[in-house]
Amino acid sequence: MGYAIQWTRSLLFVGQMYLMMPLMAIFFTPPAIFSRQWAYHGVHTYCRWVRWTASWMVGLKSEIRGDVPTDEVLIASKHQSFFDIIMIVSVVPKPKFIMKASLKYAPILGWYGKRIGCVPVNRGKRAEAIKQMMAGVKDGSAPAGQLIIYPQGTRVAWDGYRPYKVGINVLYNETGQTVVPAATNVGIFWPRIGIYRRPGLAVLEFLPRIEQGLDNAEFMAKLEDVVETRSIELMEAAGFDPKPAIAAQKSAKA
Repeated sequence: MGYAIQWTRSLLFVGQMYLMMPLMAIFFTPPAIFSRQWAYHGVHTYCRWVRWTASWMVGLKSEIRGDVPTDEVLIASKHQSFFDIIMIVSVVPKPKFIMKASLKYAPILGWYGKRIGCVPVNRGKRAEAIKQMMAGVKDGSAPAGQLIIYPQGTRVAWDGYRPYKVGINVLYNETGQTVVPAATNVGIFWPRIGIYRRPGLAVLEFLPRIEQGLDNAEFMAKLEDVVETRSIELMEAAGFDPKPAIAAQKSAKA
């Protein structure tokens, strides 16, 4: 009975979450046409709405820890579900992403992405897009902000393993910016796929910065170590131990 009730609550929560997305987008679009700040206000409002409704509709509280970056940095985050995106965007002042070039034509989503400075990238042309972004920030045609990157390239289950891709290292070198690692345990409560949301406390933690000056191997090793170590600690604090499953997957890939 308890599972059925929680699943029903989760269904209602997910339904209203996706309903509010276009409603808020339409509401904020007129002022956002004239002021980019209203576009940021719109995405912040939506993300905070999701966090607030999750807290009372399904009992999923959320907490941000660490120093929230407000300057022009790269945020390299563990990515377990849509909720870690929601949590980061709810607190950083000028969030932006690298997105597939095809998404810029998507109704509402594509327009808001371009408005807040997301970088549309065609396959194989990432370096060119990054150079254009940096040039745009310098000449004022593109907004500065916090570029959010997921080093594993996709959502990974809380007890899953996926190696880190070199894309974040390319950005570290190309942009010359500081990297802010971020760890999380959200996948325990909000899975990659499915309706059910588990009650509890989801944590997204910004970790100490990684400054410029490391070589490629040092940077990649340090980033993976700090993000994975802290994410495992957060999951263990919530009562879940991913280490056996992760170790088994690493062994299978070896």
